Amino acid sequence: PPAADPIKMGGDYSKPVDKAPAYYDKYLEGMPSLTNKVVAVTGCTTGTGYIAALTCAKKGATVVMLNRKSDRAEAALNKIKEAVPDAVVEHIDCDLMDFASVANAAKELTAKYSAGIDVLCNNAGVMASADQPTGDGYDIQMQTNHLSHFLLTKELFPLLEKAAEKNGEARIVNHSSGARKLAALISFSGTTGLEAKYFGKNSGNLGGDANSLIFGGGRWERYHQTKLANVVFTLAMRDKLEAKGSKVKALCAAPGLAATNLQVTSTRDGGMEGWFTNLLMGSAAAAEDGTLPLLECMFKTDAVSGQFYEPTGMTGPPHLVDLTPEKICVDETSRTVLWEESGKAVGEWNL
Repeated sequence: PPAADPIKMGGDYSKPVDKAPAYYDKYLEGMPSLTNKVVAVTGCTTGTGYIAALTCAKKGATVVMLNRKSDRAEAALNKIKEAVPDAVVEHIDCDLMDFASVANAAKELTAKYSAGIDVLCNNAGVMASADQPTGDGYDIQMQTNHLSHFLLTKELFPLLEKAAEKNGEARIVNHSSGARKLAALISFSGTTGLEAKYFGKNSGNLGGDANSLIFGGGRWERYHQTKLANVVFTLAMRDKLEAKGSKVKALCAAPGLAATNLQVTSTRDGGMEGWFTNLLMGSAAAAEDGTLPLLECMFKTDAVSGQFYEPTGMTGPPHLVDLTPEKICVDETSRTVLWEESGKAVGEWNL
C-alpha cells in the first residue's frame, strides 16, 4: 500500500494548507489605482507580505520588497515580475535580524526614493522561536517583529513626511496578530502589558523554549510581547504624529487565522506540534483573505490613524476593531515602556 501522508496523519505540517480565497478577488476589483505611489514591504517572500506586494504591483504602485538576501527573495521578485510584466518592483536587502542591514536598507531607500515613500508596511514576523539571541544580542522574535521595524520606521520617517506633504498623507502599517491578547486571555504569565526585559539583551533568559498546547510557555510569551508591541507602537506613533500635526498615519492589522508559511516555520522550529497545527489550520482562511486587513490599513480611503483591522471571526472579511475593551493593548504605560526601550536598542527617536 502507498505510504501514509504525514500531513493527513497529523504528524507533520510542512506546507500551508491549500485554501481558495473567499473575499480577495472581489476586493482587488474594487481597489483604486496605485499609480505614482511608492510602497515598501518587509517580509514579502511568501504569505501576506508577498500578496500585499503583488497586489500593489497589480494596481500600478512602485514596490520595494525588503527581504533578507536569499534564493526565496529572488524567486518572489521574479514571480511578481512574471505575474505583472509591466510592474515597477525591486528588491533591497534587509535582514531584520541585523540592525546594520536594516540601517543600510534605509540608506538605500533614501537615496533611491528621495521624493518620498507613501506606505511603509512593516509586515515581517517570526513566531514562537527559540530563546536565542540575534547577532545584535536581542531576542529573535522581538528584534525581527518590532525592534528592526522601529529602526526602519525611524530612519524612513523623513521620506514618509515628504510624501505626506506632497500627497496629503502617508502611512506606516504594522502587522500584529490575535496573540496580542494572549496573556490577558489565558493569564499563563500574569503579564498585563509590555515588559522592558523583552526589549533588552536578555535572550536566553526569557522563559526558555517550552510551548504548551494552548499557546503557553516561553516561546509564546515572547511572541505575545512582540505582537502586543506592534499595536502599542502604532498607538504611540498615532499620539506623537497627531501632537506634531503630521499628515503621516499609523495603522495596524492582524491576519486572523490565515494559511501561510508562518505556521510551517513555527512547527519546524518546535514552536507548535504538527498534529495541533494540522487541526488548527484546517479552519484557516486563504493567505489572500488574511492579507485584506493589511490592505485596508495601507489604502482604505477613509482609514484613520490609530485604527486596527482584522478579519471578522478570524477568517471572515476585514473589519475595524475597537481596541478600547482590549485594556492590554491601550495601556498608556506600555507606550512609554516601548518608546524608551526601543530607543535604547536602536537609537532614540524624538518624534
